[in-house]
Amino acid sequence: MTARRAAGPYSPRVRTVLWRGVRRRCPHCGEGPLFSRWIRFHPRCSRCGLVYLRNQGDTWLYWIVMDRIPILAGIAAIYFGFRITGFLSGLLFFLAIAGPLFATMRERQGVALALSYLSRVWFRDPSDTIPPPAADAE
Repeated sequence: MTARRAAGPYSPRVRTVLWRGVRRRCPHCGEGPLFSRWIRFHPRCSRCGLVYLRNQGDTWLYWIVMDRIPILAGIAAIYFGFRITGFLSGLLFFLAIAGPLFATMRERQGVALALSYLSRVWFRDPSDTIPPPAADAE
């Protein structure tokens, strides 16, 4: 069973849109790159013209949630008995939490933008100009 949600004439597959975010591609067409620099978004997709951030801060909620999920693993480790006994174990624990946060920053930001795009598609604002889907869209 595929994850779809009825939202007017165009309702993209959730899995497809999230995978495009992980790949750091446009959530609408899957072709254009999201980033111009390390974590700086392009203003719009170079292929389909989708404006990535309609309003500054649109992805803030999704970004905060995506940021807290890896930190939850550290909290769970401490809750279930992991104890920092010295400098080395503290450093290793910090690196085990901060390393994946840093290494997956662009992917998590891409997923946050994909979630923001899904909310724009599902809860359409008439003033939001989302380009029509390509002929080969799912």
